[in-house]
Amino acid sequence: MTDTLTRTAPKRLSTLDKWLPLWIGLAMVAGLLLGRFVPALSDALSAMEVGGISIPIGLGLLVMMYPVLAKVRYDKVAAVTGDKKLLVSSLVLNWLVGPAVMFALAWIFLPDLPEYRTGLIIVGLARCIAMVVIWNDLACGDREATAVLVAINSVFQVVMFSVLGWFYLTVLPGWLGLDAQGLEVSVWQIALNVLVFLGIPLAAGFASRFVGEKRKGRDWYEKKFLPRIGPWALYGLLFTIVLLFALQGEQVTSHPMDVARIALPLLVYFALMWFAGILLGKALRLGYARSTTLAFTAAGNNFELAIAVAIGTFGAASGQALAGVVGPLIEVPVLVGLVYVSLWAAKTWFHTDPYATESRTS
Repeated sequence: MTDTLTRTAPKRLSTLDKWLPLWIGLAMVAGLLLGRFVPALSDALSAMEVGGISIPIGLGLLVMMYPVLAKVRYDKVAAVTGDKKLLVSSLVLNWLVGPAVMFALAWIFLPDLPEYRTGLIIVGLARCIAMVVIWNDLACGDREATAVLVAINSVFQVVMFSVLGWFYLTVLPGWLGLDAQGLEVSVWQIALNVLVFLGIPLAAGFASRFVGEKRKGRDWYEKKFLPRIGPWALYGLLFTIVLLFALQGEQVTSHPMDVARIALPLLVYFALMWFAGILLGKALRLGYARSTTLAFTAAGNNFELAIAVAIGTFGAASGQALAGVVGPLIEVPVLVGLVYVSLWAAKTWFHTDPYATESRTS
């Protein structure tokens, strides 16, 4: 989200991002307290719905996604498409391996909880477009490659998310003879939510960069404009979590073991995808910087989009939405830990100094 990292010193999170797990925890507690002591909140949110989507929650989601999409350097797509090994590896991990792994884990760990299982599958379909930029930079990955892969994933999500959602939530369970109860999802309903919650901030982010750089230059845009709007991504996330947990309060407190069961497959998923990315990059001789970029873009998920789709398709108080909310609570500490694993791997597996300039572009 906010990115105050430098190229010459060891990477550090900004104050906002450094304490992100704490802010999320406080937002959860605030939401639970609101849900318990302000029971009229749920009725008020329901009264402000359009097409099954709460307007306050919808605005929070849009505010959350716009700043991170405004950071993408859309003019660098051609630079990375020349690295066929990186591009193809990323596309395979993100759009073939990732959704399939999450589908398998969801059914293995949650065979008796269809709502949470569906929520996890949705998380697996929502590929990285946001905080992966921070984790990659902390691990001294290739910044430009990350920006390009994030942009490509953004475009692929608009085109492919609804198709893959239909396949993994409706078609594949039928082929495998699995219980499809609670998995019937309209492909057009998912497409509409993706276009609204991803298409709008994506278009706004592209327009902001195009107009801002054209009028005042890239230096002004990245050093002045982006730092101003960056914190709003966190504000939107926390605002959304407060409202979600206000609606989910009774379910969270009544079924803590269900929350724990949602967390377990997420832990396995993040570890599997990250190690698959770093080992594949090493095998393909991509170098440390691009290998770690491949790893983090494979492991990271766009939980903002997953929450948006779960809310729009199943409702803000659904089990699917709760599974989406659990996503960032697990992803943030796990990927922070993997940053340190990545820096260790740079020296032990790649035999390079991760902070050296040349490692950023190898």
